[in-house]
Amino acid sequence: MAATQEHWNGVWSKKPHAEASWYQADPASSLALIDQLGIGTSDDVIDVGCGASHLADQLVERKVRRLFLLDVSSVALDAVRSRLGQIESATMVDYLATNVLDLGLPPSVSLWHDRAVLHFVRDPEGRAAYASIAAAAVRPGGHLVIGGFAPDGPPRCSDLEVERADDADLSLLFGDCFRLESSRRESHETPWGSLQSFQWCVFKRCPLDS
Repeated sequence: MAATQEHWNGVWSKKPHAEASWYQADPASSLALIDQLGIGTSDDVIDVGCGASHLADQLVERKVRRLFLLDVSSVALDAVRSRLGQIESATMVDYLATNVLDLGLPPSVSLWHDRAVLHFVRDPEGRAAYASIAAAAVRPGGHLVIGGFAPDGPPRCSDLEVERADDADLSLLFGDCFRLESSRRESHETPWGSLQSFQWCVFKRCPLDS
């Protein structure tokens, strides 16, 4: 996985967030799924590959109990930290400047959210490791929300090749510990008007003895 801090700090330093292909002024798709799950003040959430996304602001305003913001780029984390510092909330926010695959002891959460990180993990061993880390983090009955390029989506992003996947591919990857609850496709419009096909999946963590 070519997700080095040097690479992603360079990506985040080159241009403003609003000009990045993944930019969303309103993370509506993520929020709709999160609200459907009833995530609220008693929940601990991790946003994997949070970047400078405005999803973090929304989760803090919803007063989730604890929010873990993980990104390999310290530049991105500094940007979101600066914004969140202006919001009054009871939410405890932890900033994790690391590659998700290097999470030796992942936090315990009721929701794992990932928009466009997993698709950068292309080798089978790395993807299996990602699934194991997510399974260790999400509590039984908790949820995993994954969004990434669908099979008809772009083959590359930020000068890196991606692993496109549909709901069947993701179910195969996470099926040992998670059960697919819902899936849907989305067309994300970039700041310059191009459309990117995304696959969203919501999984529920199975009981530990299942």
